Amino acid sequence: MKFMSLGALVLALALGTSCSQKSEQDAKIKALEEKIAQLETGGSSVTPVNVQSTQTADPSSLGAFQFNEMEYNFGTIREGEVVERIFNFTNNGEAPLVISNITASCGCTSPDWTKEPVNPGEEGFVKVVFNSTAKSGAQSPTVTIQANTNPTVTRLRMRGTVTPKVASSSAVGPVKR
Repeated sequence: MKFMSLGALVLALALGTSCSQKSEQDAKIKALEEKIAQLETGGSSVTPVNVQSTQTADPSSLGAFQFNEMEYNFGTIREGEVVERIFNFTNNGEAPLVISNITASCGCTSPDWTKEPVNPGEEGFVKVVFNSTAKSGAQSPTVTIQANTNPTVTRLRMRGTVTPKVASSSAVGPVKR
């Protein structure tokens, strides 16, 4: 009998504790739902704490790319060949154009570019070298340019097809007859 009353007491405590936890969770959920409803109806927006303030860039502080071409089709090449293309551009902006960084889409592509600022009306270049070693099939390497332009990112692309090397007919090692 003593064990039964002790069991009933433990059961009552467990139910009471879980019920109070459930009511706390329900209260938190209700409070969050009310906050969401206020935001939706009030038309106000919440700004994250870590956001940086942004301003529209003054056009007089920006350069502007004007490329003759932004994509180059190198056609069909054999695996192992290297394709090089120079993309020339003119700065059509109101300020010197500064390329801060260029990244390639893969290790098979390497870029080079005009490192000094390009004044308005002057020309610069972006050179892209594609090495087709260990590549086969359709390829479209890109380079991503970051500069003081609007938009700040510009992409140049090369595309073409790489035919795989054919295994040589000269056998290495002993030949079975």
